[in-house]
Amino acid sequence: MDGAWWPSSRDAAAELPGLIAAVDRLLDRVTLRIGLHHDAWQNIPRRIPARGRQVRIGWFRHTDPRVITLSFAAGEPVVLLIIPSGTAAGAAEATLKLTAQDIAGMSIDALLTLAHLPASPAPRATADGPARWEDEGGSVIGQAAQPSMGRLTPSP
Repeated sequence: MDGAWWPSSRDAAAELPGLIAAVDRLLDRVTLRIGLHHDAWQNIPRRIPARGRQVRIGWFRHTDPRVITLSFAAGEPVVLLIIPSGTAAGAAEATLKLTAQDIAGMSIDALLTLAHLPASPAPRATADGPARWEDEGGSVIGQAAQPSMGRLTPSP
């Protein structure tokens, strides 16, 4: 775990542009791909436009729904704990501070217990029923992205 992110909603199209911009700026790296759990998010696009490029979004059912992974051209990927959007401000801020400390070797469950957060994310809710899926694992139903920053705390 490299840090934490507290998005404002579970709408990936609205939340990911702000995360990409923040990570690019904070780490002085260019995010090329994001991996996330399919059932933990709504409105997942195939790509997100970011500073003259398209960041590919991969979503899977075999990954941990409590994390998001950002990949770059060089270097190790960054793995962030996702603080659920409905988390009370005090608990979310405590978790952000906790993940800014040295958490090497700490499991996600141990971190969530220490932060007093639930161990499981809420199930994905869809307003329009099941989406159609194309062969890269992405939804063919897209929505326009709206800027959102969320709160991000990278570990040292």
